[in-house]
Amino acid sequence: MIAAARRRVVAARVRVEASTRSADRRLNGLLVQAPRVGAWTRAADRRLNRLLVAAWPRVAATGRRLRARLAAAARWAGRRLRPPAVFVLRRLAWLERRLLGAAARTQRATTRASAVLTPRRAICLAIVVSAGLLIAAQFVDYRAVEIGQSGYAGLPAATAPTEDAKTAGEAHAYLLIPVALLAAALALAALRNERRRGLGRIVFVLGLLSLAVVLIVDRPAGLDVGAQASRFSGAKAVLYDGFYAQIAAAAGLMLGGALLSRARKPSLARTQGGRRSARTLFVRKQGGRPRTKPDDGLQRPAATMRGRA
Repeated sequence: MIAAARRRVVAARVRVEASTRSADRRLNGLLVQAPRVGAWTRAADRRLNRLLVAAWPRVAATGRRLRARLAAAARWAGRRLRPPAVFVLRRLAWLERRLLGAAARTQRATTRASAVLTPRRAICLAIVVSAGLLIAAQFVDYRAVEIGQSGYAGLPAATAPTEDAKTAGEAHAYLLIPVALLAAALALAALRNERRRGLGRIVFVLGLLSLAVVLIVDRPAGLDVGAQASRFSGAKAVLYDGFYAQIAAAAGLMLGGALLSRARKPSLARTQGGRRSARTLFVRKQGGRPRTKPDDGLQRPAATMRGRA
């Protein structure tokens, strides 16, 4: 058994030595062929260089011809496109000048309008307009009774016949006309005397009163079918634009009165940011504070003498 193991070891050693010798022979063969490979690569390099040198004049000539053609195409396109481009740019410049002029005129107009239409004047004007709307709404139909309304639901071109149409003033005996006139008069009074901020509260109360009359008196009366229910089948009371115009006018009076009561007095604005004397401005420009006039030195001894006496 020992002899067999030795024979196997010796056989394995012989195989290893044979494989190493064959690897050495192959490596030696590659080393021998290395100069030939270098010669082949140098020859291929020389041939490629000769090809590039021979092809370069043609490539350069082609590039010059291409550049010349592109330059000619650019000049041709420039000659053709320059007139319309100049026309478009001139039109744009003309439009820019007109827009700048319009913006300047708009700025001047808004500046002048802001000097005339102050916030307080705008609020008073809104109150007067709301009062006028409230007066006009008194003579507009605010309710009516539509007969057979369900039968006209799918017919946009036809409307249901109406009966018993009434104006808004009939529901409350035109009570809101003097209320609107009083609100407009108070707004004009507040415009003449800007220090009376309490007038805005009165206008707000008048708007609230108008809204209460519309919701408490007009709405139930407007939705009441009354005797028309027994006369016609399918009768239904509906509210018209006069009712909603009254609500909008009352809301305008309330909003205008609230804004008028919260408006700042002009005296406070002048005190906070307005007029200063020329002496104060001069002293502030000089970087100091206004100084009091020093006492005359000649008066001090006299005052002292009077105190001692």
